[in-house]
Amino acid sequence: MSLNFDALEQHLTTRSYIEGYTPSQADVHVYNLLTAPEPSKYPHSARWYSHIKSYNAEHADLPGTSTAGQAFVQSASASAPAAADDEDEVDLFADDDEEDDAEAERLKAERVAAYNAKKANKPKAAAKSVVTLEVKPWDDETDMQALEDSVRSIEQEGLVWGASKLVAVGYGIRKLQITVVVEDELVSLDDLQEKVAEFEDYVQSSDIAAMQKL
Repeated sequence: MSLNFDALEQHLTTRSYIEGYTPSQADVHVYNLLTAPEPSKYPHSARWYSHIKSYNAEHADLPGTSTAGQAFVQSASASAPAAADDEDEVDLFADDDEEDDAEAERLKAERVAAYNAKKANKPKAAAKSVVTLEVKPWDDETDMQALEDSVRSIEQEGLVWGASKLVAVGYGIRKLQITVVVEDELVSLDDLQEKVAEFEDYVQSSDIAAMQKL
């Protein structure tokens, strides 16, 4: 089976995962079909590949199905998925042998003007970041499920909680590592950490372990 890299890159330009807001079997399906993409040629696919690779030990346990991932395999011999930008339909350098040079230049100028107008009027996608937040408990007797439930209870516009796992720190203590997608203009990470710190019965401290723009 072959993969449509261009379609995958276009899809991941505005998304963190193949489907939904957390890693799933759709991501695993596509991940298993390719080697690491070239960051210079496919920057968004390379970012996604590295992120899914970090879940390698959990691939078999991730939720969902491979259905969404199969769309990128099926489209390899056809046109790009519907998500592809219709800007591709604009041919800036179309040529008509039946037109004289002056007419051809006029048509080309009209196409360029139409393309620029369409691009200028197109709404810009909100800037987002995927953040890995680490939350440390007081000791090995802290109820980690209650801690995670408390963290996930924080709700606000532009914030979506994702996958989580417990990571051993030492002496029987484990910390919560949880992924969250935020809209940069709506969510302040400092404010988010302050809200997490309010669960003082469970939380000793929190840190931003990783952050990447989408």
